[in-house]
Amino acid sequence: MLGKKGPVVLAGIVMILIFGCATSKPEIQMDRASAIPGDQVSLRGKRTKLLGTPISIGSGMPMVELVDAMTMNPIDLSKVRGSVLLLSIVPSIDTRVCEEQTHYLGEKGDKLPGNVKRITISRDTPFAQKRFAKEAKLTNIQYLSDYKQGDFGRFTGLLVEGSMLLARSIVIVDKEGIVRYIQVVPEMSHLPDMERAFEKAIELAK
Repeated sequence: MLGKKGPVVLAGIVMILIFGCATSKPEIQMDRASAIPGDQVSLRGKRTKLLGTPISIGSGMPMVELVDAMTMNPIDLSKVRGSVLLLSIVPSIDTRVCEEQTHYLGEKGDKLPGNVKRITISRDTPFAQKRFAKEAKLTNIQYLSDYKQGDFGRFTGLLVEGSMLLARSIVIVDKEGIVRYIQVVPEMSHLPDMERAFEKAIELAK
């Protein structure tokens, strides 16, 4: 029997469990630096090439069809006008860092103006993206899939050699369809600087 010390012992056990769970996963680092599209990124220190034709600030988006996960309709971002596009590009939606990045976009991004379109792009199938959106209750952002040939990755310089996934990135396109901001996270296990991207999107939305 625990006796009079029972509540104290139980409280101690609960605190251990709470803090033990809280520290079971290391905190994901945020990276303010940027690699260059078409150059290299790292995954836990291992350098990997980025394949394809790199986009750059001041250029338009490539004419590439992505698939909308909710409607299965083709979407060509190079033709979108009148809205600021905040593109959150992730390797795979079902991994921890990608999930956190997408939650940040969906939850913290509610403060963005209405003419900023929040879009997640990955090479996951549209079905996987749709399932994630519903399970995570993040249906307030658009999900576009590059699952077919990886053409979006190839024509932005964001296709990772070997895995053939997309490099973790943020790209912001202005209302005239011109790229105004790029961050390619140098270490793919880190998060991009979402707040700095939000600030740029707000500036462009005015």
